[in-house]
Order: sequence, then C-alpha cells, then structure tokens
Amino acid sequence: MQPTPIRTTVMGSYPFPGWLEFASQNLDKFGAADIEEMINDAVITAIHDQTEAGLDVITDGEQTRLDFNLSFYGYIKGLKPNHSETRKFGPPAHDQRGKHSIAEELTAPNGLGVVNEYERLKRLAPAGPVLKASVPGPYTLSGRMLPNDRYQDRYDITEALLPIVRQELEDLVAAGCTEITVDEPSMSCYAYKEDTKRFVDIFNRTVAPVVGKCRLSTHLCFGNFKGRPVGYRKIHPMLPDFLDLSVDEVHVEMANREFDEIELIAEFARKMDVAVGIIDVKNYYIETVKDVIERIETCLKYIPAEKLAVAPDCGLSQTARWAARQKLINMVAGAKKVRGN
Repeated sequence: MQPTPIRTTVMGSYPFPGWLEFASQNLDKFGAADIEEMINDAVITAIHDQTEAGLDVITDGEQTRLDFNLSFYGYIKGLKPNHSETRKFGPPAHDQRGKHSIAEELTAPNGLGVVNEYERLKRLAPAGPVLKASVPGPYTLSGRMLPNDRYQDRYDITEALLPIVRQELEDLVAAGCTEITVDEPSMSCYAYKEDTKRFVDIFNRTVAPVVGKCRLSTHLCFGNFKGRPVGYRKIHPMLPDFLDLSVDEVHVEMANREFDEIELIAEFARKMDVAVGIIDVKNYYIETVKDVIERIETCLKYIPAEKLAVAPDCGLSQTARWAARQKLINMVAGAKKVRGN
C-alpha cells in the first residue's frame, strides 16, 4: 500500500468532556451500567471530535485513563499508594503526582486494560480512520513506583514491568490492532543523563514479539503534566543510539520548542518514518491553517512527504477541549492543503 503523505495522527489522549470530569469525582452516585454507558459516551465524543477534524489516525482519547501512569497501576498487583513524598501545595507540577510503594511481586494477571480499550474503540468507531492504541513503555510506567529491597532501583522495576507490557502488546496484535504507540517519554526526558544504549535495549526487548506484526511507533517528548515539561528539552542526547529503536515511526515534540534542532530529524528519517509535533498542546494560541502549512513546509526540508506524519506535540488531555478541537481541525486542513487535496 502506498504510504499516505503527510499523514495526520494523534498521540492518544484527548480532553475529557466536562461531565466526565464531574462524574469521575462522584462515581459512588452511579451504578455499573451507568458507568459503562458513561465510558461509551465519552469515547464516542472523542471519536466524533477526531473524525470531524478529518484525522487519518484516531484513538479512543484514553477516556478511561485518569492519569497517564497511575490509571495502569490499578491493574498491577503488588502496589499501594504512597503520597507522603509528594508536594502538597504551590503551583501544580510533576512533584505533586502520586507515587506508589511496592508491597510484593509486580504482576498484572488481567493485563493493563488496553485491549479492552481497543475493543471498545473498534466497536464504536466508523469505518475509514486507522485505529491506534497507546501503551506506556516499562521505563516510563515505572516512574511513580518507589524502589524497595526487592526492586532496588528504577531499572529493576522496569525489568519487572517489561514482560507485562510486552504481553499487552502481543494481546493487542492478537485482537486485531494494526497500529500501536509505545509511549516512552521518560527515555527522551532523561536521555541527557542516562545510558541511551540501555534505553534502546529495554525498548527493543519490550516490542520484539510484535515487530513486523503492526505499525509500531514510539512517542518521545519532554513531559506534559499540567502543561509543564520535566526534562532537558533537546534531541541531540538521544542520537545516535535512538536511531536503533525497533519502530516504524518515531514521534518528536517540536512545536513547543519552536522547531529547535529540526535538522536532526533528518537523521531519524533515514531510518524510519517521523511524526512531527507541529501543534503546541501547552499553548492556548490556536495555530492557523497558514501556521500549519508553514510548519509542514519546514518539516519537508528534512523529511520526504511519504515518511512524514504530523500531530500535536503530545496527547491533548492537558488542553481544554474547545482548543484541542480547533487545533486538530486546523492541523488537518493545513495538511490537506499541502497534499493538494
């Protein structure tokens, strides 16, 4: 199949409707059937906004995930909340995110819930767009877990989580999922100070069973909790080692960084397709169609059209829905104009 030039895609998350935010804080007032209906309605809403924008690739908006990491912790046995080390007051930022202690061996006997999310998306989505599932990689997933005597550092925890994530990827492919993003923003955030070869080894062992069985991508950004980054926001520490990631496509955050180091994207493009973040999810400025066209034309200086996808920098969950919707509409309109359709 001929690749779609300048494919329009998203990372995974989408803003919750206001009523879902309210309902999630009052779940004791709803029955099981009410909650299931509410989840379906929220996913339908996310699908609607994405298909109305005209995206080539859509997700379920991660409408059942209340937090990028912590929502998965509910599926993992051996954890208990531990918020004693988190900051309680002041500006919201990453050091206020919840942490968990490890009480016993880490297992996920029923998986991480992503297969159920994908099955729901497949049931509710219209024909046409590619359906994508997103799964956090084991290094990123380990980020809010506190080491103990059994798992003495973050890498020990990562190794314990690796087979759990790997099994989820295999189960997704078995369920018919043809496009999967393995989110590893912690790797890009800490590439400047950690062993990048070790990161690549962890990633490639995680995805090994599904390589060649789906379109596999990874998302590399610099953090977006409450609209705040957390890492050293440079691409060059990832190179050259990240060129050895076993993926069909790599996604990089660019818009929020004013396209700094865009020339380095050419190195990725020689090895894989590249999805460039051309929409700033941390900014309430709504990129115009003209802005989008200019940004795509900049990308095309370094990436052939058939290897280029465009997307928001990160998931849209930290952006108000009215802004997210218009940003996607303008992104797709700009991409279509550059394509000539």
